[in-house]
Amino acid sequence: MTVTLGLVVARFNASVTEPMAETAREAAEDRGVELAETVEIPGVYDAPLAADRLARRDAVDAVAVVGAIVSGDTDHDRVIGHATARKLTDVSLERDKPVTFGVSGPGQSGAVARERIHKGAEAVDAAVDLAEGLPA
Repeated sequence: MTVTLGLVVARFNASVTEPMAETAREAAEDRGVELAETVEIPGVYDAPLAADRLARRDAVDAVAVVGAIVSGDTDHDRVIGHATARKLTDVSLERDKPVTFGVSGPGQSGAVARERIHKGAEAVDAAVDLAEGLPA
């Protein structure tokens, strides 16, 4: 089975998310995955809608989401992380397709986020593993 993947990439914290997206594309190529489309979104909080639009497509087998949530002076990062993770889980269950959370954070500094660019590749690998391994 050749997996067709949708990729969602947050632009906020682009110094982190652009390299994350590159590791995701490299992982897709290494796995022989077809990238149906990459959708760039403003920030991680916007990921559920974009993931849902991709997951609705019959030709898309799975969706990988990449982004970075960096801590600030408030708990806003935690609110964003929790809300987004919950809604991406909802998309996965409602569309009956893997939607993986390749988002680093919350609770991290920019320096730590830059050390976690491999999360993009991990999101793709998880999406492919699920698409290939889940029973019909």
